Amino acid sequence: MTKTLHHYTAADAMLQALQDGGVSYLFANFGSDHPSIIEGLSKAKAEGRALPNVVMCPHEHVALCAAHGYAQVTGQAQGVIVHCDVGTQNLGGAVHNAARARVPVFIFAGETPYTIEERRGMRKSPANFLQDTYDQHGIVRPYVKWSYSIRTGSNIKQLTNRALQMAHSEPKGPVYLTGAREVLEEEGESAESTGNKWSDLQPSALPASGVEEITCALLEAKQPLVITSYLGRNPAAVQELVRFCELLAIPVIEHYSSYMNFPATHPFHLGYSVEGYVDQADVIVVLDSDVPWIPSIKKPKKECRIYYIDVDPLKEGLPLWGFPSERYYKADTEEGLRQLNNYLSSLPINSQPIQDRAARLFGVHTRQREEWRLNEQRSEGQEITPEWLTACLRELIDDETIILNETITNAKVVGQHLPRNIPGSFYGSGGTSLGWNGGAAIGVKLASPDKNVIVLTGDGSYFFSIPSSVHWVARKYKAPFMTVIYNNQGWKATKHNVDRLYPDGKASMLDSYWVHFDQPADLAKIAEAAGGAFAETVTEPSQLKDALRRGLDAVQDGRSSVIDVHLPAISKQRD
Repeated sequence: MTKTLHHYTAADAMLQALQDGGVSYLFANFGSDHPSIIEGLSKAKAEGRALPNVVMCPHEHVALCAAHGYAQVTGQAQGVIVHCDVGTQNLGGAVHNAARARVPVFIFAGETPYTIEERRGMRKSPANFLQDTYDQHGIVRPYVKWSYSIRTGSNIKQLTNRALQMAHSEPKGPVYLTGAREVLEEEGESAESTGNKWSDLQPSALPASGVEEITCALLEAKQPLVITSYLGRNPAAVQELVRFCELLAIPVIEHYSSYMNFPATHPFHLGYSVEGYVDQADVIVVLDSDVPWIPSIKKPKKECRIYYIDVDPLKEGLPLWGFPSERYYKADTEEGLRQLNNYLSSLPINSQPIQDRAARLFGVHTRQREEWRLNEQRSEGQEITPEWLTACLRELIDDETIILNETITNAKVVGQHLPRNIPGSFYGSGGTSLGWNGGAAIGVKLASPDKNVIVLTGDGSYFFSIPSSVHWVARKYKAPFMTVIYNNQGWKATKHNVDRLYPDGKASMLDSYWVHFDQPADLAKIAEAAGGAFAETVTEPSQLKDALRRGLDAVQDGRSSVIDVHLPAISKQRD
């Protein structure tokens, strides 16, 4: 029987490879370099062939943040389609966030046509000339794991498969593929599905000698400590960490956490700051953390033995980095913890010191939580503080609610007063470029349609998120979520940094920081105008609880909401 060959374009082949690779969504901002992709999607629609769903995004930054959020929930790279150099530039700090968070994302950008006449796909507008650049890949090169410019349509499936394989292999991250119209318009022969032949790298384990050394150090330790930041990106690792800590009664600090790494109500959870612990520990195990402490503020004592287990223990993408340790292990934390747990379970262990330490940790945990609750009660009903606002939210949600936190200077407050206990119920950006929250919420909601999604953001981060684009997309694609703005009317982080360096300086004396947002802006109404969101501004404590309830009710009715909560202003400057 003769096999029928279906001829189609290179763009068709790329789209099919993305579908075969498990990509569910293309978060797209189409331009003049994408006609073959648009045609390929339309052909598949007409023929009833499955391809990734298109989510149109009026701004590229929102597109990448949405792919980032989706990948945080699922671990699966999604597609982001942008326009040439200018669309790539509009990705902005979202590329930094995806890189630093080690989130897999497939980014495709067109290139300006490379022929002027007599070639299909040639230049046909002034923009095609002005968007030509010597090094388009240089825009994102410091932040992507892999980048390539398609040179022929004949191997585009191989390139797409390799891109996805690179994105999904540890340390994960964004990849960047480009192609001009001429290449995408080339006709090619469909390749057979490669199935799982392009699977990502399998998890790495600890060496046997490492398991023994770490175990011996911990059994000798009087004050062991675990520090982690993003172990929870693999939910299965959380249970292994709980088991590990319970075997030896080891406390856990979540430092600059971007996931739920350890149940917050567990008696061995000692909060979100290493101060008071890191300098007392005699053995520290760092699990998936980029910055386990700030050496200029607090660091371990010289005789402390430190072991680093991480998918990227040397932080190869960071030029200046250094946290001296006994050993650095490039290993998967779930696998490494399972090895340690199995080895510990095979040993005869003196349980009395472990039981004594467990009792002491329970007391520390209890006193710590009591102090946090006192901070809530001191301001209840008097003024809206971050602590009381977060406590009011805690009363409103359940354990399954997904929290996205980009409150920056209030991030620790959120951790303390809104405890999360279930893996996958808390996310942060993992990077430092503000504005991740809104787009990420779209991706998280698409990945978890049956969960309530709540964004907590500062007013500065809300501005950066491009809320007009965010809420246009959220309404169109039925991805409702609730946003609570911790509105302190300015950039508090910048003020803090000035005060740290110049505690008695003129800026502090004159209250002149140029970080204040004293000019009134109805932030919630932006979302209402662009996406029909429920919008409410809260200025009085008596309004708060009812407003939060109305916001959550709106989301449960299928409509996004923004509750803009005014906190005490960080500055009284008016010029």
